[in-house]
Amino acid sequence: MIRFGRSLLVVSVTAVLAACTMGPDYKRPDVPLPDAYRSELAEGPSMANLDWWELFNDPELIELIETALTNNRELAAALARIEEARASLGFVRADQLPNLSGSAGASRGDPAPGGGIPGEVDNTFVLAADLNFEVDLWGKLRRSTEAARAELLATVEARNAVTLTLVADVASIYLLLLDLDDRVEIAERTRKTREDALKLIEARFDRGIVPLIDVNQAQIELADAAAEKFALERQRALAENSLSVLLGRNPGPVQRSLDNPVSALNIPAIPAGLPSELLQRRPDIRQASQQLAAQTARIGVAEALRFPSLSLTGTLGLASDDLSGFISSDNRVWGISANLLGPLFDAGRNRSRVEAERARTEQLLNAYQLTVLRSLQEVDDALVEIATYRQEAEAREMQVRAASSAAMLSRARYDGGVTSYLEVLESERSLFRAELLASSTRRAQVVAIVSLYKALGGGWATEDEIQAAGGFIEANIPPASGTP
Repeated sequence: MIRFGRSLLVVSVTAVLAACTMGPDYKRPDVPLPDAYRSELAEGPSMANLDWWELFNDPELIELIETALTNNRELAAALARIEEARASLGFVRADQLPNLSGSAGASRGDPAPGGGIPGEVDNTFVLAADLNFEVDLWGKLRRSTEAARAELLATVEARNAVTLTLVADVASIYLLLLDLDDRVEIAERTRKTREDALKLIEARFDRGIVPLIDVNQAQIELADAAAEKFALERQRALAENSLSVLLGRNPGPVQRSLDNPVSALNIPAIPAGLPSELLQRRPDIRQASQQLAAQTARIGVAEALRFPSLSLTGTLGLASDDLSGFISSDNRVWGISANLLGPLFDAGRNRSRVEAERARTEQLLNAYQLTVLRSLQEVDDALVEIATYRQEAEAREMQVRAASSAAMLSRARYDGGVTSYLEVLESERSLFRAELLASSTRRAQVVAIVSLYKALGGGWATEDEIQAAGGFIEANIPPASGTP
C-alpha cells in the first residue's frame, strides 16, 4: 500500500510538471486603427465581399483567371509549400508521443576467454520491443508543435496572398491589353488620316499651291503616328507574353471577348468597409500574425531548454540461447529506466538563446505592425486613385472633344487658306495625344478598382468561400496550446 501511494505521488507530480508550459502565450497585437478611411468614397459593406466579376462581367477575363488559378506555377509552388509545412507539423508533433521500436537478433560464436567454457559455441536469440518517451515537463514539445502549426497556417495565408496577387495581376494585364488595343486603333486611325492628308498636300505641292515644308511636316507627323503604332504593338505583344506566363502556358496571343469594355464600363460607388476588417481579411496580415505566433512559441522552447528533461525508457522481450521453446515466459526479459538530464553550467548559452528568440519576436512584431500600416496605405491609395482617375478621365474626355473640334476647324481654315499648316499639325498632334491619354486614363481608373480589391484582401473569392476553405484547413490541422 505504501509502495502504491509512492507510485501515485510520482505520477501526480509528473503530470503536474508536464502541464507546465514555458514562455508567453500568443495574442494578436493591438494596432491602432482609424474609424474610417481618409478617402472613403461610399458607405456600406466592403466591396471585397462581392464577386469581382460583377463589375467587369467579361467572360474571357473570368476564364483567364480560372485558367491561372489552375495552371499558375507560382501558385502550385505555394500549394507544395503547404504540404511541406503540413508534413513538418506531423514530424514535430510526433515528438510528443511515445516512440515504440522493435528489434530482433541472433548470434552464434565462441565466447571470449574467461567468458564461458572453452570450445563451447554459444547461441543467442533476442526479440524485444523498446519504448522511449520524453516527458514534456516544461512544454518544450508542445511549444514546438505550436510553432509548427502556426508556420503551416502562415503558408496557407501565403498561398492566399499569391492567389490574390495572381488574380489582380491577370485582371490588370488584361485591362492593359484592352487599353493597348484601343490605343493601337487610335494610332492606326491617325496614321491613315495623316497618310491621306500627305497625299493631298503632295498633290497641292505638285501644283505649286503649298511649299515643300508642308510636305515635310506631313511626312513627320505620318512617321510619328506609324512609330507610335509599332511601339504600342510591341507593348501589347510583351503584355500578352507576361499574361501567358501567369496562365502557365507558352507565350502567345490572348483572347479578348469585347472590343473596348473599359471605356464602356459604368463604375459604381465603391464602398471599402471598415479598416478593422483588414485584420481578418488580408492574407498578408494573417500570415504576419501566424509568423509572429510561431516565433512567440519558440521563446517557450528556448526557455524550456534551460531546465532538465526527463526521458523514460522501457524494454520488454524474449532472450534465450536455444531457439526451441523460445516463446516462453521463462525467456522473458524486461527493463525500465528514467533519465533526468539538465544543464549545470553552460556559460549563459541557454539564456542567450532565449534573448535571441525574444529579439526575433520583437522583429516580427514590428513587421506585423508595418504590414497593417501598409495595408491601410494601400487601401487609401486605391481610394484616392479611383476618385482622382474618375475626375481625370472626365477632364480627358472633355480634352478629346475640344481637340477634335480644334483639329476640324484648323483643317477647314487651312483648306480655306486662312492659316498655315503648322496650326493644323499642332491641332492634330494635340488630338492624337489627347485620345491616347484618355484611353490610358480610363484603363488606370478601372485598374484602381482591381488595386482596391487587392488592398482589401478580397475580390478572388467570396467571404463564405474563404471561411469554408479556412474551416477545412483548420479541421486538418491538429490543435496546439496558445493557438492564435
